[in-house]
Amino acid sequence: MIPLRSNVPRVTIPYAVSAIIAVNVLAFLYVRTLDPHAVARLYHLFGVVPARFMEPDWAVWAGYPKTLGWPLVTYMFLHGGWLHLILNMWMLWLFGDNIEDVTGHGWFVLFYLLCGLAAVGTHMVFEGSSPMPVVGASGAVAGVLGAYIVLYPHGRVLTLIPVFFFPFIFRIPASLFLGFWFLLQVFSGIYSKVQGAQDVAWWAHVGGFVAGIVLIRWFRLPGVCRYCYNPDSKDYDREDSALPPL
Repeated sequence: MIPLRSNVPRVTIPYAVSAIIAVNVLAFLYVRTLDPHAVARLYHLFGVVPARFMEPDWAVWAGYPKTLGWPLVTYMFLHGGWLHLILNMWMLWLFGDNIEDVTGHGWFVLFYLLCGLAAVGTHMVFEGSSPMPVVGASGAVAGVLGAYIVLYPHGRVLTLIPVFFFPFIFRIPASLFLGFWFLLQVFSGIYSKVQGAQDVAWWAHVGGFVAGIVLIRWFRLPGVCRYCYNPDSKDYDREDSALPPL
C-alpha cells in the first residue's frame, strides 16, 4: 500500500518537518560522495550497532571509539539507499505536518527524536548482540504514525494498491491504514526472528509506533488541534471544524 495523501488539512507551515527532511537529504547526498569503504565506516560510527552498546567488551575488541551516545541520534539521519530515503521522507511529509500542527515546531523535533530513541531501544532489546549497524528514520517516522492514529483516526488516506500490474486507488480510514501497517511490522518482526534473518529493523518500527501513541498525549498542546477527533463527543475538538471530502 502506498499512501498518496491525507484529507486532514494542514493548519501551520511545517517548518520542523521540512528541516528534518532537508537534513536527511543533505546527509544522504554527502554519503553518496564517499567510497564504499568510507560509507561502511560511517554507518558503523554514526549508525547504531546494538552490540557496541550492549556488549562493551566486544566493542573495545572490535575497535569502536568511546561515545557519549550520539549514534542514537545520528542514525535517524542516515539511509541505505534512495528508496529507503524516499519512502521515509514521504511518510514524514504526508503525516508529520498534522502532528506538528498539534505539538508546535520545536516540540515536534523533540517528539520525533524521542520516538527514534524508543525505536532503536526496542530494536536493541530484540537484537542486542547484532554487529550490524541500524540506520534510517523509519523508527522516528513510525512514532509520527502512532501519534496520527491517536489524533486523526477519522481521517482518510488516499492509497494506491497495486494488484499485479493494475493500480487501484482507495480511500482508506487512517485507523485502518495505520493499524494494518503496524500489524505488518509486528508479524514481520516475529517472522524474521523465527527465520533468524534481520534485514529490516522491524521491531524499531513497532517501538517507535508505540512511543508515538504514548508520547503524543504529553506533547499535544491544548486548544490547537483543530481537526483532531474527540472520543467523548464523537466529533472534532472544535464545533467549527469540518474535514473536507477527499
